[in-house]
Amino acid sequence: MQAKVRTVAFQGIDVLPVDVQVLVAPGNLAFAMVGLADKAVGESRERVRATFRALGLSLPPQRITVNLSPADLTKEGSHYDLPIALGLLAAMGVVPRESIAGYVVLGELALDGSLSRVPGVLPAAIAARAAGRGVICPAVCGGEAAWGGFDDADADRPPIIAAPSLLALINHLRGQQRLAAPEALVADDRATYPDLAEIKGQESAKRVLEVAAAGGHNLLMIGPPGSGKSMLASRLPGILPPLEAEEALEASMVRSLAGDLGEGKLSRRRTFRDPHHSATLQALVGGGHRARPGEVSLAHHGVLFLDELPEFNRATLEALRQPLESGRVTVARANAHVTYPARFQLVAAMNPCRCGHLMEPTRACGRAPRCGLDYQGKLSGPLLDRIDLCIDVPPVAAADLALPPPSETSADVAARVAAARAVQRERLEEFDRKGKLPAVEADETAGLLADRVRNWSKPRCNADTDGAVLAAVAEPDAEGRALLTRAAERLGLSARAWHRTLRVARTLADLDGSDAVRRLHIAEALSYRRPQPRAALAA
Repeated sequence: MQAKVRTVAFQGIDVLPVDVQVLVAPGNLAFAMVGLADKAVGESRERVRATFRALGLSLPPQRITVNLSPADLTKEGSHYDLPIALGLLAAMGVVPRESIAGYVVLGELALDGSLSRVPGVLPAAIAARAAGRGVICPAVCGGEAAWGGFDDADADRPPIIAAPSLLALINHLRGQQRLAAPEALVADDRATYPDLAEIKGQESAKRVLEVAAAGGHNLLMIGPPGSGKSMLASRLPGILPPLEAEEALEASMVRSLAGDLGEGKLSRRRTFRDPHHSATLQALVGGGHRARPGEVSLAHHGVLFLDELPEFNRATLEALRQPLESGRVTVARANAHVTYPARFQLVAAMNPCRCGHLMEPTRACGRAPRCGLDYQGKLSGPLLDRIDLCIDVPPVAAADLALPPPSETSADVAARVAAARAVQRERLEEFDRKGKLPAVEADETAGLLADRVRNWSKPRCNADTDGAVLAAVAEPDAEGRALLTRAAERLGLSARAWHRTLRVARTLADLDGSDAVRRLHIAEALSYRRPQPRAALAA
């Protein structure tokens, strides 16, 4: 007696097909599992035994062999429980083989026969839909799987079967029970964010925060303790526009792989990740013994806030340089080579020195300027060169704290940001229709990953533009170009800094409602790319 069930394995964001082949044949009583299975997969034997006992079934007193094909692909995770159990049931004749032939199966078994949530259902559903297959998954993952692009055209056999337990699934496959097709779930995005009106003073910092939100630019805030850097960063999500449908799907795929999608509801809120400065390199960029997405990928299309930036490990910070440029991160290990998206907006905060009071006349640093030079020297020039906006956040004066709250709220700023983003989106869509966006090459053998790599590299705001697109949309007028040329020569701006200055100037023009990038926009953009603070201290 033999049966085969289709399931999947995950390599980064890509989904690879796996066949679970079950053979029940005469021989010594055994339950063997082959196919490069890890410990979690090997332990599924005990969960399957317990589940069958809970349902009043017993394994046949024969030799059971489960082969996970292809045999040279590492199988990780608990989602192999359900396909192994269904393969056994099909081999035993409990469920018809043809009833599971057109499905991709994922699910973890509890000891009482119920089905538990597993990560990766959303990308698995998208891959199954592309292959013309249905999905069998736990009921708690049904809302997540419904976002895979299925429809209800086939009323006799719904493309998604979301079962609360193995018993309910058996009855459905035998035609004794009808499980309702799950509905795509949407999260309640009516969350309240801290309001910018609660911050007194810091008008310059609020302006820069608005520019960063409007163009998706990276931001570094430098100031003494208590000046409001973390408060400003926490209010950034409240002024960012909601995710587009495609962006929400991409971000949810990564969260699904990490098991961080909660109830399987898709949200249009932009993720705000703020890891502690003790985070390891693997936690920040991904990897580990079992490769998992890191914070840069979980912040895809969102914000990654790094507070106390110099306190992070130097190697960890340097690992940010590649994803900040490419929008994705590739983790290469001896036993894994995976790629994750990482199109995030970096917002960082730091003190000017270790004690935090450098250049303050009332609280002078005893080791100035060496204290500031050493502390800020922890950040490399190449990393700082990738940050578009760098501002000082001075202490808030007592006179400002005594004033009433400002009248401008986050909603007012968010309206201007949304208008600027709409202009950028329309502009880039026009370039896309004309075929002027650069083509992104990807390995065609990568399957689903090939299309995703192209989407990750697709520009969506001013911070993503480059090359011919940037030259076309951010070409300054004659006075602006002359100013930028003089500034580049005197400040020693790199080619990267030149282009990032143009991106910021384009955003400033969008906020002003100007079609052209003028000298005023170039001048303000250059003010945010002043020489590195430690160079100013040395002078």
